[in-house]
Amino acid sequence: MMQFIGGNQIRLLRSGGEYFPALCNAIALAKNEIYLQSYIFQDDKTGSRIGQTLMDAAMRGVSVHVMLDGFGCQNLSSTYIATLRAAGVNLLFYRPRFSPWSFQKNRLRRLHSKIVVIDETLGFVGGINIIDDDNVPNPNNVPPRIDYAVQIEGALIARLHASVSGLWQRVAWLNLIKSPVAKPAQATAHPANLLASFVQRDNVLHRHDIEAAYLEAIAAASSEIIIANAYFLPGHQFRKALLDAAGRGVKVTLLLQGRVEYFLMLATHAFYSEFLSKGIAIYEYRKSFMHSKVAVIDGRWATVGSSNIDPFSLLLAREANVFISDPGFAGELRADILTSIEAGAVAISAQQWHAENAFKRLSSRLALGIVRLFLGLIGEKDE
Repeated sequence: MMQFIGGNQIRLLRSGGEYFPALCNAIALAKNEIYLQSYIFQDDKTGSRIGQTLMDAAMRGVSVHVMLDGFGCQNLSSTYIATLRAAGVNLLFYRPRFSPWSFQKNRLRRLHSKIVVIDETLGFVGGINIIDDDNVPNPNNVPPRIDYAVQIEGALIARLHASVSGLWQRVAWLNLIKSPVAKPAQATAHPANLLASFVQRDNVLHRHDIEAAYLEAIAAASSEIIIANAYFLPGHQFRKALLDAAGRGVKVTLLLQGRVEYFLMLATHAFYSEFLSKGIAIYEYRKSFMHSKVAVIDGRWATVGSSNIDPFSLLLAREANVFISDPGFAGELRADILTSIEAGAVAISAQQWHAENAFKRLSSRLALGIVRLFLGLIGEKDE
């Protein structure tokens, strides 16, 4: 059972419009050390702004550690990387060698978490990469993209710091790089009582922790489950948990990405018929690009993080989510998801799905078969 700890202040940040100013302000106020992990760090307007703030911090003596994924940042220019390092930013790449045609698990395991920890007193966790909000995959999308992060102070920071500093030390050691010694942070009291848990997924001791946290909450749900997830391809256990919840009268609502970014996303549609037949409500967000990885259950339990509900997040990538038990926070996130549904989503009805989407249903079966073949090739299965 997941353990929540008290003594936290947590603020919901909606998309880059709220996240990036908060992050830049926190970096500008840093005194001792900064750890930043991101799957994507783009050298665009947003990336340049955050990069300059990181360089400014390094030049005033703050120990700055930036870890980026080798695949997600494959297009980051060598010139920009050199500029960051010349300013004193310590920069490492997680698994820089990759191949899109490789079936080797090690090369497919990416750093997908988005975590920032500053002075061991302030942290950020979520799904937002360092990239302009207006940078959406489809030109027909209306920016900005929808995504979430949380700003954290209090007891949970110790766990965030142990995670980011521990991974930094391991990757630095593997690359024969001496890791800088940070200045000790000054402990700060943050009177708060919000209950939260920081949960990671890795390939050693925490392979199923994020999925297990979801399954535990879904099994205990009594009234409502709302999930907003960009890449939704749940395994058998997760699908069964949602169907069981709907069967016992829980109102289950899914907000999914309505604009297909790549072919394998069609595999999500393979489960529409069964979900709809059991009364699960499905909405497709079509106004813009939805990158959300959030959920609210029974108006009290909530999660914000980097983990999609698909095999790549739940079986391969390093992910990080914060789980929160608080009616105030959950209510705020729930209201925001419902606003997104009202403003930019289309309801999928069972009648319409069966009457008008024969090609989509056929394509989804093909896509699902390819995903399952891929999982078999790398030694995983649809659990």
